[in-house]
Amino acid sequence: MNTAGHSEAKAPRGLELTPFRGLRYDPDRVGSLAAVTSPPYDVVVRPDGLHHLQSADPYNIVRLILPEAATPEARNAQAADTLRRWRAEGVLAADPEPGLYVYEQRDGDGMVQRGVIGVLRVSDPGEQLVLPHEDVMPHIVADRADLMRATSANLEPLLLTYRGDDAATATAGLIARTAGQPPLLATTTEDGFHHRLWSVTDPAELTAVREELAGHQALIADGHHRWATYRRLRAEHSSPGPWDHGLVLLVDTTRYPLRVRAIHRLLHNVPVADAVAALHGLFRVRRIDAPLPAAMGVLAEAASTGNAFLLAGDGAFHLVDRPDPGLLARTVPADRPVAWRTLDATVLHATLLDHVWRVPDSPAHIAYIHDTAATVEKAERDGGTGVLMHPVHEDVVRDLARQGVTMPRKSTSFGPKPASGLVLRALDL
Repeated sequence: MNTAGHSEAKAPRGLELTPFRGLRYDPDRVGSLAAVTSPPYDVVVRPDGLHHLQSADPYNIVRLILPEAATPEARNAQAADTLRRWRAEGVLAADPEPGLYVYEQRDGDGMVQRGVIGVLRVSDPGEQLVLPHEDVMPHIVADRADLMRATSANLEPLLLTYRGDDAATATAGLIARTAGQPPLLATTTEDGFHHRLWSVTDPAELTAVREELAGHQALIADGHHRWATYRRLRAEHSSPGPWDHGLVLLVDTTRYPLRVRAIHRLLHNVPVADAVAALHGLFRVRRIDAPLPAAMGVLAEAASTGNAFLLAGDGAFHLVDRPDPGLLARTVPADRPVAWRTLDATVLHATLLDHVWRVPDSPAHIAYIHDTAATVEKAERDGGTGVLMHPVHEDVVRDLARQGVTMPRKSTSFGPKPASGLVLRALDL
């Protein structure tokens, strides 16, 4: 009792996950649930992936999260009009009562990820409740904010992780029991993932989850720009109100560890020969004549002992490792923890991009691509340089985030990411 009283006196408000009336596709009004889903907006490879998804079904969610029009204003107005029309036509319908949604993703290799979708109170950075680990780009936050304002909706959940206890917990028990029941929806997307969704509306169960999560902090695994957007929109609107909360998926990585993958870079205007030549005397460079999987294995081995990158774009691979210590001392900021200074992404941006290759970090010069093979193909097709990265371990990400240290943007790709289009949140419900 004394411990609880002390906790209530000292601790800030914790994670507050609230039920909501989900907006979901009526399966009788669309070709299939799989055909209307999409990866998160920033994972869609434009324009090929966008057009592929648009052609999958006239009601595909990309028409809301990535509308196409001549101007940003027209795109956002189009998304708002589309959402209003789909709701009026019954293509999207609200569930009858508020609930939290248990969400399961399963692949063909036996990987299972389960979590809870709800609306989370948008907290301030000083509360140390939702920890970012990457910086954001203001123009993307502004773009997402304009879209959310226009549609008055959270169109896709961002992915947060937390570390639950090893012992049985209320949330874990609820998820396990719920997963044994018939789901609201089940579908398999073209990437081979099986998706299932359940609604939990029992007041006692909702209270138990809310009370338990209040004792945890969360790490942003995917959705830094959307979380920054939630914070911007909350500041713009009077409180209390619907903008005080944002749509999230919370996953306990003690039970369901996420996969952490790298996000690769494509340097548009730098041929591989020029990139390699600039490294002379600064890094060791070795040509790797091997298929992509074998080359990525060589990269993994090299990355286990220090900074390493794989360059692609000329039909071969070039392993870049063993940077000159003096170069790192001159180029990497010394006012950060060692774990940050030794990150591959830090060395890539602070040393290679800023000082060796002198490539500005802007969309005109660098593309960020999640898929390894797609990075290589685009580099070879466009005559640029693909910089393939090795992933960072989740514990490193979390430890830096707890210290308040952000990594270079697009340093990691946590997954699997929630599919967009399975459940939306309209702020007027």
